[in-house]
Amino acid sequence: MTFKMLLTAAAVSMIAGGAVAQTAEWRTVSPENLWVIDTSKGRVLVELEPRAAPNHIERIRTLTNRGFYDGLKFHRVIPNFMAQTGDPEGTGAGGSDLPDIKGEFNFRRGRDSGFVAVENSGPGLRGIMGSLPITTQPDAQMFVTADLKVGASGLFCPGVAGMARAGSPDSANSQFFLMSGQNDNLNGGYTTFGRVVQGLDVVKALKAGDDAKDGAVGPDADAMTKVQLASALPEGQRPTVRVAVPGSAPFNAAVEAARTARGAQFGICDVQPVVQITGG
Repeated sequence: MTFKMLLTAAAVSMIAGGAVAQTAEWRTVSPENLWVIDTSKGRVLVELEPRAAPNHIERIRTLTNRGFYDGLKFHRVIPNFMAQTGDPEGTGAGGSDLPDIKGEFNFRRGRDSGFVAVENSGPGLRGIMGSLPITTQPDAQMFVTADLKVGASGLFCPGVAGMARAGSPDSANSQFFLMSGQNDNLNGGYTTFGRVVQGLDVVKALKAGDDAKDGAVGPDADAMTKVQLASALPEGQRPTVRVAVPGSAPFNAAVEAARTARGAQFGICDVQPVVQITGG
């Protein structure tokens, strides 16, 4: 299949530039949600976000545990956009033997999601849930919904992991891509399922494809040498990833540094996860 261009009330809102830290500053990514992708250019760690795309996460885990992704190439790489892989044919036309998945372009966010707003853009808020950048309705609207939740959708910022698909919105299967740049054209039309928490430099270093061939790399493309869930690794070999909680002092400091550096151009995609990594 060919990919086509595509905290709660007690938590802090930084839209006005202020910040109030939460009690907990760091959280540890659970091993079952830590995707370890070893490539010919280095290691990439991705935090999976089941709240945003539970069916796609189930597919990723199933194929990973099968060893399906081991050895597959990054067959389509466009600098400052994305690197795509997950096709056993290496052409963009292949997939697994499992059925295609219905798109999960939107999800329902509850008050316990840990969301913190970073900017106010149009009708919704833009901020961080876990390590994923999202746009969502404000918590106040939860009071008028039957499930006491509001709509939300992932944003395609640098480091975000998304599922590739063909023309049909329900045609995702095994192929995925890791964003190396921002592309708002994909928002709401492709499924986001996680974010790179280490190794964005590796993603950016993958061999780029030919512009005239829509990023197709060819036979000398870089590859995923081994793909595993951290939970499948022996405990002594697992990387441990701690992420600064949205609204915490380390998170707020990173946001304000980005806001100062970018000035009027500041946006949600300027906010990268603040992490501490040990082991592995």
